[in-house]
Amino acid sequence: MSVIELTIIILIGSYLAGLLGSLTGLGGGFIIIPLFTLILHIDIHYAIGASLVSVIATSSGAAAAYVKEGITNMRLGMFLEIATTAGAMLGAILAIYIPTHYIAILFGVILISSALMSIVKKSEVIIQHKSYLAARLKLYSNYPTANGPVEYGVTNVAGGFGMMLFAGVISGLLGIGSGALKVVAMDGIMRIPFKVSTATSNFMIGVTAAASAVVYLQRGYIDPGLSMPVVIGVLFGALTGSKILVGSNSSNWMRVTFAVIVSIVAIQMIYNGILHKI
Repeated sequence: MSVIELTIIILIGSYLAGLLGSLTGLGGGFIIIPLFTLILHIDIHYAIGASLVSVIATSSGAAAAYVKEGITNMRLGMFLEIATTAGAMLGAILAIYIPTHYIAILFGVILISSALMSIVKKSEVIIQHKSYLAARLKLYSNYPTANGPVEYGVTNVAGGFGMMLFAGVISGLLGIGSGALKVVAMDGIMRIPFKVSTATSNFMIGVTAAASAVVYLQRGYIDPGLSMPVVIGVLFGALTGSKILVGSNSSNWMRVTFAVIVSIVAIQMIYNGILHKI
């Protein structure tokens, strides 16, 4: 395979990764890593390095658009980022002692459970109730719709913070953005609208991935020749996805997309975990 052919394949794959990552709040790693390891047969360490770069690019491309449109809950995202950053640091320490294939299997099981919950939850109900912590920290907000701004409350802040801590640990262990757990924490536990959850997840995952990317950069696992087309493709895909999400009035199709993608990622994680490939 020539360099031009390799670059074109990476660009196309990265565009799809950015598009789906932007719509679901997962980041682009769930496509980048299988593309690099299974199709292009690139060492998984370099795949993870490029994946982290793609997550940062997805966050940078989509987050700016979501913030501009007023969908992202920045106050909530900055508060929860405390947990994910602390968790990522803890995960980096634990990674020395815990085999990652065990964590991969556990993560896959959690993702499948998350996908099932997304499918079972047929309709979205915007809650107005604000828990004590949410009210004190002013985490509640609103997001724009065709019929005007929609106010929403936030509940179970402690539970969401705990899940974010776990998401950070997973990110530090496996070198992924762990956007799925962030979306589950905000949508399922804190009862935030799904559109806001995905937008806020995109805002957060870049910070988490950047912390992990520094480690991979120091170890020489971020190759500019692989990362550059990834950044370009993912950035354009993320911008396209953000335009689709902003113009969407229903989140049901996003839930189905989220469930399908998360299930595929889960099966891949469990399979690679059992075979000790992670």
